[in-house]
Amino acid sequence: MGARVIWDLEDDPEGNVRHILQHVLDMGEVEDVLLNGNNQVVVSRSSGHSVVFGFTGTGRYIAVVFELVEDDPRAVYPITAYDVPEPGGK
Repeated sequence: MGARVIWDLEDDPEGNVRHILQHVLDMGEVEDVLLNGNNQVVVSRSSGHSVVFGFTGTGRYIAVVFELVEDDPRAVYPITAYDVPEPGGK
């Protein structure tokens, strides 16, 4: 994806960092998936947000829900991220 990732302050109780930590993920794992241009991006039927699926550097398969904040230069805001089953049922 080749984008800049926008994070809220880590101590913001309503921020994206705290929300991701609630799913036992860290910012690096989310960035692994967000910044990998080979990962598939789809639009969520329920929220209308973009979702990218992929493996983290630690081997977890996750979904990252995000908003495109700026197109040029590309900047994305991760809303949440969570583990999902691997494709093919692994």
